[in-house]
Amino acid sequence: MLDFIYYPVSFILWVWHKVFGFVFGEDNAIAWILGIIFLTFTVRGLLFKPFVNQVRSMRKMQDFAPEVKKIQKKYANDRQRQAMEMQRLQKEHGVNPLGSCLPMLLQIPVFIGLNWVLRNFRPGAESNYFFDASDVASYVDAQIFGVNLGDAINHLGMMGGSGESGWHWDVAPVAVPLMIVASVATHFTARHSVARQNPAAATQQTAVMNKLTLWIFPAGVLVFGAFFPIGLLIYWLANNMWTLGQQRLVYTRIDKEEEAKKEAARQKRDDLAPKPGQKPKVGQKPRPGQKPAPKAGQPKQQNSSDNTKNGKSPKNSGSNVRGGAWAKNGGNRPAGSKKAQGRKRR
Repeated sequence: MLDFIYYPVSFILWVWHKVFGFVFGEDNAIAWILGIIFLTFTVRGLLFKPFVNQVRSMRKMQDFAPEVKKIQKKYANDRQRQAMEMQRLQKEHGVNPLGSCLPMLLQIPVFIGLNWVLRNFRPGAESNYFFDASDVASYVDAQIFGVNLGDAINHLGMMGGSGESGWHWDVAPVAVPLMIVASVATHFTARHSVARQNPAAATQQTAVMNKLTLWIFPAGVLVFGAFFPIGLLIYWLANNMWTLGQQRLVYTRIDKEEEAKKEAARQKRDDLAPKPGQKPKVGQKPRPGQKPAPKAGQPKQQNSSDNTKNGKSPKNSGSNVRGGAWAKNGGNRPAGSKKAQGRKRR
């Protein structure tokens, strides 16, 4: 039913097993272990671009998180309107909610496919998808510290390894350390991701998800790892180590890009701003303490001290017509005024 998943997964594992089998020998357990690890790296490499898009999408969502909170508060009793406003907000900011969980969703089929393929390496089986009978026998006989790669502490009646169901405590010395390391790696991977979140953008749903990823998921690996074949535990550990390294690489690169954008914007703002003592251009915002430039067509304002030196009143020349006329007559009142006529009569 899920052969469209099992065949691609088995093919990638087959290719890497042949590559490392050429170096170490096809019956060597190292060839199988490296094959599983590089199967993980191949899948995660194909998902690298979606992961970068996921990080960028999450960063954008944190930037407009305050607007999200306003919408949730405003339409708390109207879920339909709240969903519509959220879709509008995400569309305005160019955010695709599916993009933030796409890499995780695409890893689930790989995990299911690898689990099924590894459990189908049964003793005496003639084939296992891309693997023939000799490849199956090679995997069944491959051991790490005396434990078969297909063995688990508890098989729950599932085939794989020895093919016997029940508890296999002889597997515990190898499986338990792998379970602990895989659980710790899962926790630190989640912690590194949570540390990147903006506290101002935290919501109740975010807090719940953080607790799940920080504590519940690692505990699940520790508990349910007892039912995983050794090969699947190796895949889980390699997957978390890749994720941790990928996060550091992508986060560092995105931080540098954001810093470069801020520096470019700051440099552009400084270039457009007038230098000290220079009059700002028309329409340009003056610096603090600098007089604004006159608009086009507007006469320059004269200083009151300049007007006094020129013999003019500090007030506008058109605001006192008499003052202008007296200035023309050398300071004497005009002859037609009432006070001048009174002098003549005397």
